[in-house]
Amino acid sequence: MVRIAALAFSGGLDTTYCAVFLREQGYAVHAVAVDTGGFDDDERRLIAQRAEAAKAAAFRLIDARAELFDRTLKHLLFANALRGDVYPLCVSAERLVQAKCVAEYGRSVGAAALVHGSTGAGNDQVRFDLAFRVLAPGVEVVTPIRAQALSREAEMKYLADRGVSIPPKTGVYSVNRGLWGATIGGGETHKSDGVLPESAYVLTALAADRPAGPEEVVIDFERGVPTAFGDAGGGGVERLTPVALVERLNTRAGRRGIGRGMHVGDTILGIKGRVAFEAPAATVLIAAHRELEKLVLSKQQQFWKRALGDVYGANVHEARFFDPVMRDLETFLESSQRRVTGRVTVRLEDRIATVLGATSPHSLMNSDKAKYGEGSKLWTGEEAAAFCKIYGVADGLQRTGE
Repeated sequence: MVRIAALAFSGGLDTTYCAVFLREQGYAVHAVAVDTGGFDDDERRLIAQRAEAAKAAAFRLIDARAELFDRTLKHLLFANALRGDVYPLCVSAERLVQAKCVAEYGRSVGAAALVHGSTGAGNDQVRFDLAFRVLAPGVEVVTPIRAQALSREAEMKYLADRGVSIPPKTGVYSVNRGLWGATIGGGETHKSDGVLPESAYVLTALAADRPAGPEEVVIDFERGVPTAFGDAGGGGVERLTPVALVERLNTRAGRRGIGRGMHVGDTILGIKGRVAFEAPAATVLIAAHRELEKLVLSKQQQFWKRALGDVYGANVHEARFFDPVMRDLETFLESSQRRVTGRVTVRLEDRIATVLGATSPHSLMNSDKAKYGEGSKLWTGEEAAAFCKIYGVADGLQRTGE
């Protein structure tokens, strides 16, 4: 009986090696490419051609962009999740959905093995391993690259000896690109003070190619989900699916160089790592969403949302998505968004996105009753003085007791 191996396939060197190696081990290799926003039409065709060149028994391309948003990105946006206060978790959210799709496909065809091409040195191996074991218990997890500790040169020679040609990478950078942004590793990122050259970026325009002058856009949210996008100057606002809106905003903000950054953080393996990232849409959406929340949520809601949102983001990053606490946190985050409906205006200019203002039918800011620093119809001057006196009692008693 032929054993089926469901392989998370990108068409790159590592996963092409896995496909050929597994075939020679007697597996019928099903190459499963999961599109989470990182493929254009040319790349989709190339991946299919690579699967054919590796003599995969089957090739499957799964469009998981909508699932990515609904399953993870939506809650990361609700949480305003930024790892280290800067990085919007582009890759970790994608790996979960990619692993889920491969595991589900593998179960549907009765696969004897689930395979990924991660090395033993990064976070992705943990994300794939845990997802595979949780979603397909009892199915063997096979990792040829990690198990054999192969160099890229050894992989290329192995493939060349079997008539499979993979062009060597022309640069020194490893790029992971998806709907929520891209990460860039290698070269300068291996040093704590290295500066990435302009040419390394893939989503944001070079300085010489950016348009002059700012533009203003509006984003509509309904219960925390972005639902419409357009020009603030009367050009019209178009209702879009979340995926289409993110893709459009990636283009509009990306052409102005918005969303670049560097992140230093702790890896799952316990070492420090540094990565460059580009996240035009995520950068703008998180800023706009946070501003709308300031208008409609209470102080305590904002405090606990930040605290628990940080926990949610950390667990996504650290491959703990399947811990039951994550469903509890998602319930809290979804509940917190009941009043997060409104419109936010954002100015886009060179490398900068500035939130200009927000409106909402649920706004808690009422200038008819009170204007900060001017006056209030809700209390008198005498009542304000009494409040100030009582508010400072504890501090006064503490000072007296010193």
